[in-house]
Amino acid sequence: MDTRFWPLYGLRLTTPRLELRLPDLHDLDALAAVAADGVHDPDRMPFSVPWTDAEPEARGRATYQHVLSTIAGWTPADWNLSLVVLHQDKVVGRMDLMAKEFATTREVLTGSWLGLAHQGQGIGTEMRAAALHLAFAGLDARSATSGALSDNAQSLGVSRKLGYRDDGTETLSVRGEAVTLQRLRIDRADWEARRAVDVTVSGLEGCLAQFTG
Repeated sequence: MDTRFWPLYGLRLTTPRLELRLPDLHDLDALAAVAADGVHDPDRMPFSVPWTDAEPEARGRATYQHVLSTIAGWTPADWNLSLVVLHQDKVVGRMDLMAKEFATTREVLTGSWLGLAHQGQGIGTEMRAAALHLAFAGLDARSATSGALSDNAQSLGVSRKLGYRDDGTETLSVRGEAVTLQRLRIDRADWEARRAVDVTVSGLEGCLAQFTG
């Protein structure tokens, strides 16, 4: 792919088992299929925005459109790097790294999901570790934040394993019910102290300006 006008397509994060990259149309179609096949038990909602409540085809289509919108709406002042996650050359989920006014704040926010069939294998921890490596080692971030509903033990477990600390709570309305969101934060020192996954970043130099202006 020619990356002259959008060099982020040349960015790659690799770990012992995974590759993370900006999706081309083929990857997007595969990601939409993963979303359509299911991301969680339908009897519970692990997300603060219940985007998975749609029917499978609509859920897949919305996933496809949303990732395209992150590219179309990108500015150095407000960006969302939405990467597909590949395990054994198969798209298994999505890892987002987001920021507003990053050149000033040096703070990022992460969000992610995995297809139901790919959960429970440690992939969530490995892909978040890759995103944190990009943030701290690649982009010189000072801190990273995340959040999970208080009953989402899987997501909270990933954050705490990687060194995040609790950072307060919020009350949200999800499916018409009040729920508690646990905020989490990790700074550079805690990231350095808990690094356990080997991550390689390639193709970053040519697109640094897209993160900071």
